[in-house]
Amino acid sequence: MANPLDIAKRSYEAYAKSDRDAIEALIADDFHFTSPLDNRIDRATYFERCWPNNEAIVDFEFIHLVSDGDRVFVTYQGCNKDGKHFRNTEILTIRADQLIAVEVYFGWNVPHEAPPGASVSSE
Repeated sequence: MANPLDIAKRSYEAYAKSDRDAIEALIADDFHFTSPLDNRIDRATYFERCWPNNEAIVDFEFIHLVSDGDRVFVTYQGCNKDGKHFRNTEILTIRADQLIAVEVYFGWNVPHEAPPGASVSSE
């Protein structure tokens, strides 16, 4: 069995390279995806709803990449084709060298909209 960190890295690489075959091999049949916009959607719905977003992303820089048993905690800075950057954190659950669950927690744009020591207005 592969190291969970390697599986995680390969999944982000497949996404950034728009490599559908590679990501198909890494996502288990019983996969589920959760984000602020998606509540435990299945594999088919993930590919229909989320996979097309790969067309806008060109790279991921790992800020934190930590393995804890079958889970990998990832904080990354993503880069879009338009040069905009964003930061998210995800928890990936891996079984038998495949992703069985992903939880996404949206972060912020980079650079941050608020100056250091300040906040963005909620109005």
